[in-house]
Parts: sequence; C-alpha cells; structure tokens
Amino acid sequence: MIVVLMVLFGVSQAVCAAGTPPYAPVQPEAMKKWQDMRFGMFIHWGPVSITGHEIGWSRGAQTPIEEYDNLYKKFNPANFNAEEWVKVAKDAGMKYMVLTTKHHDGFCLWDTKQTDYNIMNSPFKRDVVKELSEACKKQGIAFGTYYSVCDWHHPDFPLTSPGGKTKREKSDLDSYNRYLLAQIKELITNYGPLVTIWNDVPQMFKGRGTNTINMARALQPDIVINNRTGDGGDYDTPEQKIGGFNNTRPWETCMTICHQWAWKPNDNMKTLKECLQTLIRTAGGDGNLLFNVGPMPDGKIEQRQIDRLKEMGQWLQKYGESVYGTRGGPFKPAAWGVSTRKDKQIYLHVFSWPEAGALKLPAIPAKIKSARALTGGAVDFKQDEKGIITLDIPAADRDKIDTLIVIELEGSAMELAPVMAQ
Repeated sequence: MIVVLMVLFGVSQAVCAAGTPPYAPVQPEAMKKWQDMRFGMFIHWGPVSITGHEIGWSRGAQTPIEEYDNLYKKFNPANFNAEEWVKVAKDAGMKYMVLTTKHHDGFCLWDTKQTDYNIMNSPFKRDVVKELSEACKKQGIAFGTYYSVCDWHHPDFPLTSPGGKTKREKSDLDSYNRYLLAQIKELITNYGPLVTIWNDVPQMFKGRGTNTINMARALQPDIVINNRTGDGGDYDTPEQKIGGFNNTRPWETCMTICHQWAWKPNDNMKTLKECLQTLIRTAGGDGNLLFNVGPMPDGKIEQRQIDRLKEMGQWLQKYGESVYGTRGGPFKPAAWGVSTRKDKQIYLHVFSWPEAGALKLPAIPAKIKSARALTGGAVDFKQDEKGIITLDIPAADRDKIDTLIVIELEGSAMELAPVMAQ
C-alpha cells in the first residue's frame, strides 16, 4: 500500500491510496470511561430560541437569512444559570453534558477570537461555554462540545442556507478549515479537558476530518471524538433512533426529549415510559444515550422537562447499577426487552411479558446461582439440562415500565457471547 504523507494547516496527515486517511487511535481507557457513563445531556441552544424554530435548519427557511443572522442582537438570556443546568443533568442521573458551541448557523457561544459572530457581542456578553465547563467541573459532570463542521454563515464555507443546499459564488475551503481547527483548539485548550468533540454534518470535509482528530488528540490525548468529522471517529451516532446491538463498535444514540432539537413552544414531550425505555434499550444494545433539551430564550430549561428528567434520575437512583458501567447482552434486544451485564450479574429488563406468562431465554454456557427482582416480587426460575432459562414473576409484581430481574452467575457474565432471544 502506498502511503503519501502531507502536512495540511500545520497538522500531519497520512493518506492511504486505498481508503480513508488513518488517524491517531482513541485511548482504550478513555473509551471505556465514556461507555461506562452511559447517559449524557445534549443541549441545543442559541439566539434561534427567540423564534421557536429549529437551530440552523430554519435559517433561510422559516426565518429569512438576514433576520436570522441578526437574532443575536436581541439575545439576552438573563435567567441563564450554568449551575442550574448542570444540576438538572446531575439530578437526571446524567454523567456528561454536550453543548452546541457552534451549530450550522455559525453563531458561537464562547469568547472566540476567530469571529465577532459570538455571544460576547450579544446583549448578554457572557461566555456560556466557560460558565458551563466550570459548573460541570464543580459538580462532577464531564463536559463536551458539539461543533458543527459545516457553517452556512461563514463566507469561506462553500455552502449556505437553506439547509446547506445553496452554493456560494466565492468560497475558500482551505481558509475555512484553518478557522475550524483554530476554534476547536480554543475549545480544548480554554475549556477542557473535554470528554468529547461532537462534530456534525461534515459537508465537503472528506479527507479533512483526519486533521481535526489528530489535532484534538495531540492537544488532549484522552479525548473521544464522534464519527461525523468527515473521516469517521471513535463512536457512531444514530440519530432520533435507538442503535442496533453492537458490542464491537462504540455508539451513542442522540435523541430529543421533545420533538425539536431547539426550544419550541408547547412541543410534544416524551412520556416517562418512553424516556426510560429509550435509555434502557440503548444500554441493552451496548450504547450510550445523549438526551437533548432545548432551553428557552430566557436561559431557563422548561420546568416540565426538568420534572421529567428528575423522574428518570429517581429511577436511576434505585436501579442505576443495571445501566452505569454495564455492557449490553448477553441476550440481544428483543420484543420482551433487553439485558445488560456487569461482573457476574445479568440484568433482565422486561418491558413486555409473553402471553403465556413465563419468559424463556436461550441457553448460555454458565450456571445460574440465583435470580431476584429488583423491582419487587418473587422470581420463579429454572435452567434445564440444556441451559435454557425460564423465568416468571406474579402479574401483580410486573412493573409497567421495566420489571428488573438480576441473575447471579457462578462465573463471569462478561465472557458470554451475545445470543438472540426471541
């Protein structure tokens, strides 16, 4: 294989003739730490909240471009309190937070030196990223930054609104790439250490994303980076859906608590059952959940969203052992529910019991010592000579959201190969 070495924008890049450029690998310890957290808060916010429309995508669509680009001049979220936002995440049982520091609309929520189109030139004049990063450190929440690869506001980016489908007459992608790298460097050096750089919509960035990853890794070796750089990354990011079972490639579902990413008045909000089963199904598939809230234009998170997240946190206070620090399996997700595992324990999350009553699971090469219901009730179980497992619990003790049964094995649950469970 022929390898051509190039230096672009001060960052070394190795390009393989046969495929995507390689990049510095993630530290296994950092990847495991991120996976063990399992649950994080995504925040989409900016001047667009004044309109109630979607961030980035409404520029040039619901809101004329000139009007959208001047929203920041009216943006004064006087009720913003970073400590309160982080407390909401902590009370929800979330372990990390990812903020949209710059979305596709190009507006920056920090005191960047690369453009005047930032929060310091709004009436608010406060560095939101700084305040949030400091509040996260204080309360023990890991902090990460979403940074849009595309920028439909920046004159050097070749595409613009609406929806990045309009091509500029003049552009300079090399110049924009330098801008992007300089901003990501600011985020890591001024507000880090960061748990992740969360890139998005890498239009026209094939072959350039490697520069982002290598620079970030050089500045902070233990950072993890998602797969939307233009050249891949450390983990996949299924959006608005739960990813399929995958215990060989890290992944994270990103999903909204309501319908829209940015705040929308009277937006439909998910029920507690939908929220919890989304988190649990994600963990059962061996993924993380990055659950999004969209704060209001005054800087506060809607009380109803706070209340829903607190309900999730109350469940996690009781049963978090079945989510945090676990891996998905060994039974793959099925109609009845999912399983997670840790050490010698298998946690069965039963959402729907078979009409016959008892739940039958395929054989595993491990002997069961005991089974008990963490959510209450007595478990009737047996493991036959072939290893097939049958479990039942009285109907009155079946939880409406998640009947949680922990199986104790004689040996390690972590060494079991995943099996399909009908």
